Amino acid sequence: MRRRPAALGSTIFFALAPGTVAGFVPWWITRWETADSMPAVPSWVTVSLRLVGASLVVAGAVVLVRAFVRFVVEGLGTPAPIAPPERLVIGGLYGYVRNPMYVAVLAAIGGQALLLGRPVLLPYGAVTAAAVVAFVHWYEEPSLRRRFGADYERYRAAVPGWWPRTRAYRP
Repeated sequence: MRRRPAALGSTIFFALAPGTVAGFVPWWITRWETADSMPAVPSWVTVSLRLVGASLVVAGAVVLVRAFVRFVVEGLGTPAPIAPPERLVIGGLYGYVRNPMYVAVLAAIGGQALLLGRPVLLPYGAVTAAAVVAFVHWYEEPSLRRRFGADYERYRAAVPGWWPRTRAYRP
């Protein structure tokens, strides 16, 4: 696939998938309204949690954008299963963790829970995590194994799926 169609497809998929899971659904649940402060918790704790939450939301967004760009530039495709990359994407953030997009989405959901003071997002994040792990295990990894064979197996053996390495993978 050429870069321009890959970029367009990735942009559409970005809006549909992570845009829905990390944006629309949390908005639908909370209307992005902050909870009243908890009287038993000191205000400095509330402020600290909100700062951590904002940091997670921003970091999640940055990681998502970088990961999507990597699919276009390195993979010549999209993260969408209907238009997969032509080449195995292992550079950039993918050299540290195999699933940076999913980790970023989960971080953004957790970040919104902290930022808004809305713990109702935590069970949603847990359900999302379970669905993502199942999707990766039952669909994505077998698909990558079939498509990229030994290259994917070497990558999978060297790079953890969910917790980043400290140094980038270099094949």
